[in-house]
Amino acid sequence: MNKLFLNFKSLLTDFLIFLRELFSYLLKLTRIHARKIEIYKSVFVTSLYRQRGKMARRLMHSGMAGITAFGIMIAPIVAQEFPQSKVDPWDTPSPGTVLSATIDNSSGTSTMISEKMRDKVIEYTVEEGDTVSTIAEKFGVSVDTVRWQNKLKSKDQIKVGQTLEILPITGVSHKVQKGDTVYSIAKKYDTSPQAIVDYPYNAFINDETFELAIGQTIIVPDGIMPEAIPWSPVARVRQVTPDAGTVVASGQFVWPVSGTITQRFAWYHKGIDIANSAAPNILAADSGTVIVAGWPDGYGYGNRVMIDHGNGYQTLYAHMSLIYVLVGQTVRRGDAIGKMGSTGRSTGTHLHFEIRRGGTFLDPLTIL
Repeated sequence: MNKLFLNFKSLLTDFLIFLRELFSYLLKLTRIHARKIEIYKSVFVTSLYRQRGKMARRLMHSGMAGITAFGIMIAPIVAQEFPQSKVDPWDTPSPGTVLSATIDNSSGTSTMISEKMRDKVIEYTVEEGDTVSTIAEKFGVSVDTVRWQNKLKSKDQIKVGQTLEILPITGVSHKVQKGDTVYSIAKKYDTSPQAIVDYPYNAFINDETFELAIGQTIIVPDGIMPEAIPWSPVARVRQVTPDAGTVVASGQFVWPVSGTITQRFAWYHKGIDIANSAAPNILAADSGTVIVAGWPDGYGYGNRVMIDHGNGYQTLYAHMSLIYVLVGQTVRRGDAIGKMGSTGRSTGTHLHFEIRRGGTFLDPLTIL
């Protein structure tokens, strides 16, 4: 009997030891798998983080396309709801700038490149007779833009059948690294941070701080590769405006402020930017009546003044820190209407200046 009891006790002890070792083994195995899952999760999250800038752009474009399609579908219904309205929205001519499609075909057949504004880098296959210069001219970008994007060492390096990447505008593309900001990128490529912000197809994690996502690719308008010697025949020059209020012939516009022109007129930037760290007063470019004075939409232009000159022309002065005039007030050419600032969608103290005629945006540098 005692022997049987001792055998049972020994068996029970062995079984408890087995259970303890089994539990220890399962706990260790669980910890190993948990660590692996944590590693996989970290890699997955990092991948999503790097892609979110690209996904944000796609989501934004898809959302805008959906809103546009919905608006087109309900336009006739909405039009019928307005009393005494006989306007058919489908018969209304579309305003805007007319793009010329005229070409000189006396020399034979030529390839027409679509004038639709591109939002991304495209690929182009080199054809017989192509040069870096003709390709750049065909797509409306600089020779250096083609050179830098494709890492060309000489103008003769391209060959028939070669695939080249073409940026949508003159400048460089940049893949965002850790620590990059619009300011550091602008400094690296010798351009204005405002130009990076104003380019409509650059996406930001935060539209107020202009934060970028690691891994996303942005376009740097008019950027120049560090320490590169441009191939283009004319080097970029920082233009300085004449003194504000310069006396000119009657009916002409005067410069609204003195400073450095940091961004020129473009299809996505309907005016010029004039920067001056001293934040001087802004002057009316011509006599007229103030029709906007303030920050009506809480975004974009920031504090602004808009003047109707009574001859078909209107001028707009944006990003002011102070406004000196009121709506309905008349001003003379050269009168101070506000103070330069950095309100709205702005990266630094400057004036965004526009000239419009009949609803069409004009390049101020061709008029001032």
